[in-house]
Parts: sequence; structure tokens; C-alpha cells
Amino acid sequence: MSIKSVCSYLLLFLVGAMPRVFAQDSVTTFRLLDSVRQLRPDTSTVRVMLDQGRNTARYFDATKTENAFILSAIALSQQLKYPRGLALAYNELGTSKRNKSQYILAEDYHERAVKYAREAKDSLLLCQSLNNAGVDCRRQDKLQKAFDFHFAALQIAEDIKNVKNICVATNSIGNIQLTEKKYDEAIERFQHALKLEEESNNPLGMAINLGNLGYSYQGQGKLDLAIQYYKSSLAINEKLKNVTGMVICYNCLGSAYQEKKEYALAMEYLQKALRANDQVDDKVHIAESYMNIGKLLSVQGKHEEAYHFFQQAIGLSAYLGFKSILMDTYKAMAEDYKSSGDFRKSLEATQQSLLYKDSILDEKSAMALNQMQTIYDVDLKDNQIRNLEHDKIMAQMRTKRNVLLIFSLIAFLVMMAVGGFFYIRHRNLEENKQTLQLELKSLRSQMNPHFIFNSLSSIHRYIWSNNQEEASDYLTKFSKLMRLILDNTQHTFVPLNKELESLQLYLDLESLRCNGIFDYHIVVADDINDDEVLIPPMILQPYVENAIWHGLVHKLAEKGLLEIRIRLSGRSLICTIEDNGIGRKKAMEIKERKGKTHNSVGMKVTQGRIDLIRKINNKDASVEITDLVNAAGEPTGTRVTIILPAEFIF
Repeated sequence: MSIKSVCSYLLLFLVGAMPRVFAQDSVTTFRLLDSVRQLRPDTSTVRVMLDQGRNTARYFDATKTENAFILSAIALSQQLKYPRGLALAYNELGTSKRNKSQYILAEDYHERAVKYAREAKDSLLLCQSLNNAGVDCRRQDKLQKAFDFHFAALQIAEDIKNVKNICVATNSIGNIQLTEKKYDEAIERFQHALKLEEESNNPLGMAINLGNLGYSYQGQGKLDLAIQYYKSSLAINEKLKNVTGMVICYNCLGSAYQEKKEYALAMEYLQKALRANDQVDDKVHIAESYMNIGKLLSVQGKHEEAYHFFQQAIGLSAYLGFKSILMDTYKAMAEDYKSSGDFRKSLEATQQSLLYKDSILDEKSAMALNQMQTIYDVDLKDNQIRNLEHDKIMAQMRTKRNVLLIFSLIAFLVMMAVGGFFYIRHRNLEENKQTLQLELKSLRSQMNPHFIFNSLSSIHRYIWSNNQEEASDYLTKFSKLMRLILDNTQHTFVPLNKELESLQLYLDLESLRCNGIFDYHIVVADDINDDEVLIPPMILQPYVENAIWHGLVHKLAEKGLLEIRIRLSGRSLICTIEDNGIGRKKAMEIKERKGKTHNSVGMKVTQGRIDLIRKINNKDASVEITDLVNAAGEPTGTRVTIILPAEFIF
């Protein structure tokens, strides 16, 4: 073994043995990072990076920066084509983001972990990744998707007989059913998980499942049974000295006794929760206890005492910035003032609650947009890495080809002299074709940011003008549309059904944005198999957007209608976009009257793409725009006919 190898293994041992104390020192942390990066680029170094990433997690969380060790582990794993390392690293990143309530990012990272765990054929790692992704979805109320992840994890965990992941999946499925108020099914799941935790002698898991059973029975109105399970959970938490678990049980018992109208007992447990909260670092629980006691006193008609506790909850929450507690406390105060007959103060408290609700919604929307941008940046970086790898392989292939050509020229000089002319001609043709393809990729890269900018602007305006539920629905659809765009625009051609799926999502979003002022129909000819027919991505969207915003939004007399028809004619794909809007002439008049000079970037880029498609394929590709008029010569809309060469998968 060489001296360099011995030094590398010694450094690997020393780095692996370093304590967690380094996470507190910025200089030491980055010196450690430099040391790790000097190790041999192999899978053992990936494991060291992951270990140090966990050890230094608190430092990076405190400085609000990305964990450099985990990012280095991802980069090295990609270089080594090591899917297990990628799965472990993305699991760490996802869990870190979930702990910061960045659930969109967490879901994306954990889904990447699922993908790479499958590539690694590691059943245990796949099971853990699926459960992680399920928890992310459950936190976002994506209950069906969460159920699918946990159910898949449960099947794998049962196959490999991994009790821990069986319990996690079973408990999570029970919580999903509890959220959907399927109490009987939830109880069955929690009882099964409780039995497994008892067999594994895991007291914390037992306490959690006993508490969940209490929730289920309280939901069914079986309060005595719920109280019995809450007390059993409390006994285990007290034995474990788990203060957070004790606080949860005290609050649950207070809620159950309040429902039974046993207010003295309810107050006793809520006061216990308040006292226990002093031992918990997170002061949000103290504010919650003040609020819960205020609600209990309000129900009993003790308005002055309730007001005192509400004020304590507001004071603490305002000081520490607990906006959700402030929103709920002001809402409870509004109900208390209303029941005491002070309607003016009730209105003032309601207005305060709504202000905090709007503030929370704004923060969530901004966070969601930032996370979507981060996902886009990560995907873009991954694509760049794949392109660099491809270029590296191509360079190596070209080098080998050149060496082969040299030996061939020596051996077959006369033959190559004759064939040289044909080779040079062929190479020039290929270079011209590659140049056109690069121009086409450049135009696609212009098209994608243009569309994303318009969509983000739509979301921004929609969030400011609508309620939380509609904004959430809009963001969900936009997230799915973004993923489709990121997938589709990586390819020169995509299946027709994928393109129409993204186009339909776009039309749904624009219809919501325009308050349903138009309807649309997408008609595909019966002789077209939309799984086999290929189409350039994002080729129809600019003309659809133009029809909506220059034709249909200005139509006042009747509801707008947009029709998109796809058919085959010989070896050509005919796409027709027809609207019953105001026509191009009136649209231009409105544009000039408003003093707008902006030209559609999307339509210019798309026209350029179609021209390049025609040059590359030497086939018909064109766009024809027709102004529609009635018998009196009045404009009745616009028809855009796009002719593309028909491409097929097979």
C-alpha cells in the first residue's frame, strides 16, 4: 500500500472519530470540511460526510445555511454514481427541511431519496424514505398521497420484518384515517401499532399510540374511554419523565373533561399543563395553555377571568411572535365578548384575528414560492451535472475516435484519401444539424423562464385577492404544473398526452385567475393515440395564452370559448386553436389605447422554434393565423393553425 493511501485511511479514521463539539465553531467546522474533501473519492468518504453532516447540523441550522457536508456527499455520490449515498443524503436534507416546516422542499427531497433507494435496491432505506415522504404529505394535508407512501412502506416493512417501520407506517395510516374521521379504521390501526410497540418494549411508542386511541374515542364521543387511554398514556410519559408528552396528555384530559362539562377537573388538568410547560424550552406550549384556560373560563361564563388568561396568551405570543396562537386567541376573545354581549369588542377582536390570519397566509405563500424556486434551482443544477457528465463521455469518445483515425490513416492512406472528402462533407452536415439543435435548445430555455414568470405573477396576484383555501388549491395545481414543465422541457419531443396534461393545468389556472369568464374544450381526433404521438414541449401554450389575454378577457357580451383540436393529416400533425374573442384588430386598438408597447416573447420564441423544426427535419412546419368574421363582416374571433411534422415513439 502506498504512503498516500495510508495517510488517506488515517485521516478517514481521525475525521470519523471527531466529536460533535466542532459543530459550534465556524472556523473548525470549515477546516474539518476541507479535511474531509481531501479524502479519497470513494463511498467510505460519502459515509464520513454524512456522519459529519449529522454532527454539524446544529451549527448549520443556527447560521441558517445549507449543510455543506450533506451537499458535498450528494456531489461525490453523483460523481461515483452511488445511489445509496444519494438516498441517505436526500433523506437527511428532507428531514432537516421538514423540521423547519418547509414541507414542499422536504417532500421533493424525500421523493428523490425514494428514487435512489429503489436504484440501490435497499429495501430498508426505501421503506424509511417512503415513510418520510408520507409524513411530508400528511403535514400538507395531501392525505391520499400520504396514504399511498405509507401503505407502500408498510408492505416493504412487513416483507423484511422491520418492526420500527411497520409501527411508523401503521401509526401514520391511523392518523390519516383519524383526520378523515374514519374512527373505527383508525382505532384498528392504532391498536395494531400498540401491540407491536408492546412486543418491542418501546414505551414511548406505546404512549403515542395510547394517546392516539384517546383522540379516536373522543372523536366518537366515547369520552370515558378516551379519558382512560389519555391517563394510560400520561402514566407512561410520567415514568419516562417526558415533559412534552405529559403536557399533551394534560391538555387532552382538559379537553375531554370540558366536553363532559366537568369544568373543575378540566381546569385542574389545564393548570397542570401550564405548570409543566415551565420545564419545556418551547414557550408556545405556555401560550397555548393560557389560551385553553381562557376558553374554559369563557364557557363557564367567567368572562373577567377568561379575559385575564387571554391577555397573558396574547402578551407572550406577541413578544415571541407566535402568530397562529395570536390568531386563535383573538378568535376565542371575540366569541367571549359576543357571549357577554359586548359586540363592539367582539368585532375588534375578530378583526385582529383576521389580520394575523392574513399575515400567516402571506408568510406561507412566500415560503411556498421560495421552496418552488429552490426545487427548480436544484433540478436545473442536476441537469447541468448530467450534461457535464455527458460532455465528458463525449470528449473521451472523441479522443478514442481520433486515435483510431490516426492508426487507420497510417494503414489505409490511399483509402482514406478517397474517403476523406465524404467524411468531411458528412461531418459538416452533422455540425450544421447540431448547431440548429443547439439553437432550438436555446429557444426552449427562453420559453421556459418566460412561462414561469407569467405563472408566478398570476399566483402572486391571486394570493392577494382570494381566501386561503383557493390560494392553497391554486398553489397545488401550480406545483404540479411546474413539475410537468421541468420534466417536459428536458426533451425535444414529449408524448402528446403529457403536453395536453400540462396545457389543461395551465388553462385551469387561467380560468381560476379570470374568475371563469371562459370555457375551453380540448378535442383529440379518434385516430390519434396520444401515448405514441410526439410533439415539441410548450409549443401550443403561447398561442393559448395570447387567445385568452388578447381575445377572451375583453369579451363582455357573452362567455368566452376556447377550442383546441388535434388531428393527423398524412405525415403532419394539425393543431388548431380557435377562440370567439374580440379579434386581433380590436385587441390591437385596446393595446394602443392603453399605450402598451410590449411584444409577446413567447410567440416570437415559438415561431423561431417552428422555423428550426422545419430546417432540421426538412418537412412542413408552419403557423397560420386567421381572423374570423360573421356575415356582416364583424370579427367573431381568431383561429391559429399550427402544422408540425408528425413524430411517433415507434
